[in-house]
Amino acid sequence: MENRNIEIKFRVDDIEDVEKTIQQISDVSVVIIPQDDIFFNIINNQEEGARLKLRQFKNGSGEMIYYIRADIQGPKLSKYTKIDFDSKTCPSVREVFSKSNGILGTVSKVRHLYMIGQTRVHVDRVDGLGNFVEFEVVLKPDETIAKGEKIATELMKKLGIQENSLVSGAYMDLILQKK
Repeated sequence: MENRNIEIKFRVDDIEDVEKTIQQISDVSVVIIPQDDIFFNIINNQEEGARLKLRQFKNGSGEMIYYIRADIQGPKLSKYTKIDFDSKTCPSVREVFSKSNGILGTVSKVRHLYMIGQTRVHVDRVDGLGNFVEFEVVLKPDETIAKGEKIATELMKKLGIQENSLVSGAYMDLILQKK
């Protein structure tokens, strides 16, 4: 089943200060999630912004995520499909996709997950890249893209996020640009 959300990502200099503000307006306590995202090459796919990754967690489980998201700054639609794997299956999935598609690269990060209304707020410390915050406004089937964009923009204003800190692509793109 395809899901939709509105995403926005930005670079953060003082991550502790931003996280304090997020904690004050969050609906839940933080969940800390160390994770590695293994990005695979996508074969025979002409859709711009398409990506395929296996997210692996410390307990060995994981989730395969295929998503399409434009590489633009500011709020943008992301359409995704996700499959969860237990710790017994996940290594085999990685092996199969590594052999069939090849690995594009890996992103290692520690994610602090918060919820503000229907928005997942990720405070990410990304190895080799720095600190970021990402919003994922989860859209209900009947909600418009415009409504999700409005929620993301209002949250940006609450946190005092400046336009010049916005990031357009995935962390993997930023890592590849550094090489």
